[in-house]
Parts: sequence; C-alpha cells; structure tokens
Amino acid sequence: MRIRPIKKEEILLLTDFVYEAIYQRDAKNPLPRTVIQDASIWIYIDRFGSKKDDHCLVAEVDSYVVGACWVRRIKAFGHVEESVPEFAISVYPQYRGMGVGTELMKEMLLLLRRKVYAKASLAVQKDNYAVSMYKKAGFEIMDENEQEYIMVCNLNGPEIL
Repeated sequence: MRIRPIKKEEILLLTDFVYEAIYQRDAKNPLPRTVIQDASIWIYIDRFGSKKDDHCLVAEVDSYVVGACWVRRIKAFGHVEESVPEFAISVYPQYRGMGVGTELMKEMLLLLRRKVYAKASLAVQKDNYAVSMYKKAGFEIMDENEQEYIMVCNLNGPEIL
C-alpha cells in the first residue's frame, strides 16, 4: 500500500468516497447514491481542490485507489471553528479492516501538523466502529448530539498514533 496526495484527475473519485464515508447501519438497505447530492454531504466535495485548505491523501494498492482521507475548512457535521479543517475518510469495503484507514489518518494528521494547523475535527455516528480508530489516532470527544460525536484532535499534543 502506498499513501500519496490525490492527483487532480482523481478528484472525481471523491464522489465515490463521500458515499462510502456515510455510515449505513442497514447494509441490506443502503441509501441511494443520490444522497451525496444533499447539500450537507455535497459540501465535503464541492469544487474540492479549489481552496488552499483542501488537502487529500489516497491509499493505493496495485495502482488502484482504495481509500481517501480529505480535509477542508467547511461548516459541516464536524465543524468546531473557522480555522479547524474537518476530516472525511473512507475506504472501499473490500479493503476495510486492513489498516488502510488508520494509515490514511496518520498521514493526514502529520500533513496537517507540518502545515501548522492547531486542530482537526470530525463527526462520527456514535455506533460507528470507526470511533475507536479515531480515539487511537488522538481524537477526543468534544461535543455530541443525539446521533453523533464531534471529535477534535489537538495537533500540538502528544505524538499521533
């Protein structure tokens, strides 16, 4: 596996990855792919790469992109403050449970540190198995609502992962 920055011609892949990032409790009745057109989801990929705070890393296996981790400063589900980029991460189902997501997160957190961001945030469904991965990566629960945790990683804190 290789982690690298996304190429401009691969940005369209984020339409797949934003769908894959949606936690679906009922795998037998998945949400329609058109759900990504909802403004609350589309904001994660709309004109991605056009803003200086848009950063994306992909995981590549045998020249095939199998996962993506991207951040941008947006007012979305995990928004905490203007200066804090919000995470989105997903891995194709057949590559989950192999450490791909963990490596993507680790590399993105290191990239954000190098770019001198103080924090990063994300929102995650409370019953999503990824909560433990986020905690291991250094994210802490800052707030919550009925369905989600809002988590923040202090990038000036102890070593990541």
